[in-house]
Amino acid sequence: MAETFTRSACRHTERAVGGTTVVQLYGEIDFFTPPPLAERLDELTAVSRPGLVVDLRAVSFIDCAGLRLLCQARTRAAERHGRLLLVADGGQFRRLLRAAGLDRVFEIYDRLPEALAALTARPGTLGTGRPDQSESGRR
Repeated sequence: MAETFTRSACRHTERAVGGTTVVQLYGEIDFFTPPPLAERLDELTAVSRPGLVVDLRAVSFIDCAGLRLLCQARTRAAERHGRLLLVADGGQFRRLLRAAGLDRVFEIYDRLPEALAALTARPGTLGTGRPDQSESGRR
């Protein structure tokens, strides 16, 4: 008996909140993610001192190709003395990052307002990516 799997196609929206761009990702972020998403993240991180928040709360699946996409965007932001913060409200994404050895690389927040506040509080600084348990909402 053959099984049929359906994919939740990746899509994204973006909006400006103050001087910060928020990219909301939806669906599955994997090998089949359309190249325009990577190109758009490249554009958003090409400026000097980019401030970017990627909201992953509506992502149903992410694989190593999706993690690579996020790593590339974070690296590009860091090269330009900016920051890329992630919003993910579930432990599943954090467990995946831990398994991939990336849990100390990204700045991750449970809620969008907390990520925006962190980026606004230190807009000209490059985050270490190391979680600081003393900050509210950050893990």
